[in-house]
Amino acid sequence: MRRLLVAVFIALLSVATSLGKLTAAELAPSLAKLQRVGPKGEGHAEATAAWKVVAAAKPQQLTAVLAAMDGANPLAENWLGAAAEAIAQKHPAQLPVAELEKFLAETSHSPRARRLAYELIAAVDPQAESRLIPSLIDDPSLELRRDAVALAIEQAEKTLNSGGQAAAEKQFRKAFAAARDLDQIKSLAAQLKKLGVEVDLPAHFGFITQWQIIGPFDNKWGQGFAVAYPPQTVDFSANAAYEGLTGDVKWIGHITTDPYGVVDLNEVLGKHKGAIAYAYATFDSANEREANFRLGCINANKLWVNGQLVLANEVYHAGMEIDQYVGRARLKPGRNTILVMIAQNEQTDSWAQVWQFQLRVCDDVGTAILSQD
Repeated sequence: MRRLLVAVFIALLSVATSLGKLTAAELAPSLAKLQRVGPKGEGHAEATAAWKVVAAAKPQQLTAVLAAMDGANPLAENWLGAAAEAIAQKHPAQLPVAELEKFLAETSHSPRARRLAYELIAAVDPQAESRLIPSLIDDPSLELRRDAVALAIEQAEKTLNSGGQAAAEKQFRKAFAAARDLDQIKSLAAQLKKLGVEVDLPAHFGFITQWQIIGPFDNKWGQGFAVAYPPQTVDFSANAAYEGLTGDVKWIGHITTDPYGVVDLNEVLGKHKGAIAYAYATFDSANEREANFRLGCINANKLWVNGQLVLANEVYHAGMEIDQYVGRARLKPGRNTILVMIAQNEQTDSWAQVWQFQLRVCDDVGTAILSQD
C-alpha cells in the first residue's frame, strides 16, 4: 500500500518542490493533518494538500516526518511513510544517515517508522545489513527482529557447515530465543533437534498447559453461547458438580503435552455435538502488568481474565491458528484466574468434529509471560 501511495503521489512533487524549504513550525500543521486522515475519505482532501507540503520537506526533516508516525493509525502511517519515501527519492545523496540511525536506535518510535528508517539507510549503504541488523535481534519491531533472526540463522548455518557444531549450536540457540515468528521458531526447533537439543516450545510461546476442564453443557441450536452456566457465575471449586448436557459434570484435571498447547476436548470429555466446555486455569504473576491473551480456537469461544470478559467470538469451524484471537488484560500481582468457554455446534461434516483450543500469555511482541507457580 505504501509503495502504491508513493507512485500516486510522486506526480505531485513538481508542485511540492515549488513550496520551498520549510521550518519545523511550518511543517508541523501539515504533519498533523496527515496524522488525522481516516477511513472512508475522512480528512482526505486536507491530507492531499498536506502531503504536498510534507513531500517538499528537506532531507534533514525526514526524522520529523517519521516521528509523526508514532501513534498514527495504519492509514495515516501509509501517507506519512509515502511522504518520507518521496523526500528520500528526491534527495538520495543527501539523506541524513546518522540521524536516521539515531532514530532507528530509539525503540520508542513506531515499528513501521523505524523499519522505513532502516530501509532508507540500506538504500544508500550496502553495509547496513551487516552493520545494523545483528544488534536488532531483540528488537520490539517484529520486522526488524525477523531480519536479525534470519541473519543469525544464516551465520549459524555457515558455522555448522564449516564444522563448528558447538559454536553453531550456540548461535542457533540464540536465534531461537529471539525468534517470534512461527516459521522461524519451527525451523530453529527442527535444526536444534538435529543437533540433539530439545527445546521447550510451550514455554517459548507462553502456552498454558495445565487446565481444569468441565462439560459438556447444552449448546443445541447454538443457544448456549449466551447462557451463563455455573462455571461463569460460581467461584471455582475442584469438587463442584453441575447439571450438564448428559447428566452431572465435574472438573477434570488435564495437562496437554502438545508442543503448541492444544487441548483436545474430544479426548478429555468425549465427542459431543451442540455442546459447551469450560477450561479453567490459574496464573501467578510476579507483578502487575498488561498482557496479551492469544487464543487459537476452531470453535465459538469466550475468554475471561479475573472475571472480566476479554474475548467473545461466536464463529464455528472457521479454521484455527496460533494467535487467532488477541485480547488484552491486566494481570495483578499473585494469583489470576483464566476461564475459557469452547462451544461446539451440531454440524456433522467431518471437518466440523474438531473441538479444541490453545491459549498463550505474552507481551505485545509475542515474548512469553510465564506463570510463577
